[in-house]
Amino acid sequence: MKALIVDDEQHGRAAIRLLVNWQEHGITEVLEAEDGGRAIQLVTEEAPQIVITDMRMPGYDGTRLMDWLQAHAPHTKVLVVSGHDDFGLVRHAIRCGGTDYILKPVEQDEINEALSKAVAAWEAEEQQRSRLTLQAIEVNQMRPHYADKLLTELVQSPAGSISALPRLAEELRLPPQGAAVCCAAVLSLAHLDEAVLAKYRAKRQLLSFTILNICSEILERSGAGIAFRHLENTDEVVILYWGGLDMLQERLNAMNTGFCMALGRRMHFGIGPAGPFPQGVSASYQAARQALWRRSLVHTADALHTTDGLYVAVGLHYAERSAEAQSRALRLTDAEEKLRLVVLSGQPDRMAAAAAEWIEEAVSRLPDLTAEQMRSWSRELDWMLGRWLDDRPEDTAGEDPVQPDAAAAVLPVDEEGMLSLPVWKSSFAKRLQAAGRALALARAHAPENHIIRDIAAYLDAHYADEITLQDISNRFYLSREYISRKFKQEFGVNLSEYLSRLRIRQAKLLLLNPRLRLQQISEMVGYQDEKYFGKVFKKLEGITPGEYRKAGAESIQT
Repeated sequence: MKALIVDDEQHGRAAIRLLVNWQEHGITEVLEAEDGGRAIQLVTEEAPQIVITDMRMPGYDGTRLMDWLQAHAPHTKVLVVSGHDDFGLVRHAIRCGGTDYILKPVEQDEINEALSKAVAAWEAEEQQRSRLTLQAIEVNQMRPHYADKLLTELVQSPAGSISALPRLAEELRLPPQGAAVCCAAVLSLAHLDEAVLAKYRAKRQLLSFTILNICSEILERSGAGIAFRHLENTDEVVILYWGGLDMLQERLNAMNTGFCMALGRRMHFGIGPAGPFPQGVSASYQAARQALWRRSLVHTADALHTTDGLYVAVGLHYAERSAEAQSRALRLTDAEEKLRLVVLSGQPDRMAAAAAEWIEEAVSRLPDLTAEQMRSWSRELDWMLGRWLDDRPEDTAGEDPVQPDAAAAVLPVDEEGMLSLPVWKSSFAKRLQAAGRALALARAHAPENHIIRDIAAYLDAHYADEITLQDISNRFYLSREYISRKFKQEFGVNLSEYLSRLRIRQAKLLLLNPRLRLQQISEMVGYQDEKYFGKVFKKLEGITPGEYRKAGAESIQT
């Protein structure tokens, strides 16, 4: 819960901050404004539940602020703290719904008691509003869904739905066929940040209903459009508008004002070109949806300003925007082996570092990042992590899954719907860490030590390289001591001896080719020093490489 202190005197705001036991009242954030104008801006942006205001302030005073709150934020509870014992001011506060009028100097017990009543009143009304909203949802669920069904069919395939238009026109008051041009706009819950989605974790339908209700309310005033929930893409709200593109921008502006008041967030809209109704509706919808997902998550969205001076940034992403060339995009699967080994290390800091490193390289590859590209990477990560878990023992299936939480954001965006690198890095790291826990559980149930066998497989493939125990430690994010101990337990020899035997085994095959000199063979199996190669060979085979080659040649002749 948030509270806003409005007073032109800084020491007055500081006194209230000190006197109130905010935590006891469940208030986690306290904002400040020096006058009514700044207070209106904060109420619009932050939507505090409680406002504590002085009455007499230069410029935009408390009386004008309370008038504005009554008109634009009627659910907000207002406490008046004033140094003026004026009946007219008290009457004005009561008329505007103020919960209490406290005279300065303020007593601690008095203001805490008044704030407690205001918080209780807000919570009671909020519960009532939630009950009414849920009742409205239940009533709406009981009604037939044919309108949404037919509208979904209309934007999906106009040829198949034109025959249903008489029913649509009668029920939803759509324009007669061929009598208007129409364009589609699309918004999606998937473009909201994780904080909002987490708040509605168990009430995703309530979130959709709230957004749809605001859209419908704005459109019903003009009678020139309709909003509905897409039944196949259930996170989408689709708007069909036949009132002209300029007016559509004005309606979207009004919708975002409503979203800011209800959710503390704005929404991004994709808009398709206008076409004949109903034949052009499907093409406009598809273009709008494409435009929404091809919007930039990096560059600032277009900004509109309402007539009352409140800033509302509306992302108007038109279908004419061309897609970013995907040939330059970094593929997540290109780093699959490296990420898998990091996950197998079981070290969260290593996973976070690997996630950050990949993200930084991915960002450097492209001049811009679109929502579509981010969604593609998210799906690629889902597929990759799922494949890693396919090899788990059956008795661990379903344990500690790495699928994203139902409330988790599809896009790593901030409150403005723009890319947040910290959020992206954090969510990526959390997905890797969840996979690490799942794979660790699988290894605990498995009869073999998979990470050690992965190290052996790496040695088998790279025996010709210069490899040290420290190199393996760095690559697999495990300590040298752990690798040495586990490797010997698994294979009966230490890692260096395993590598030496592997190299000499390959050298024995190469020695059968008389055209290869010993120096060449030595380098081909990973030894830059021919003498050292000969020493290792004799230690393991009991004879020198030259003697082995001679014996091999003689056996072939006989």
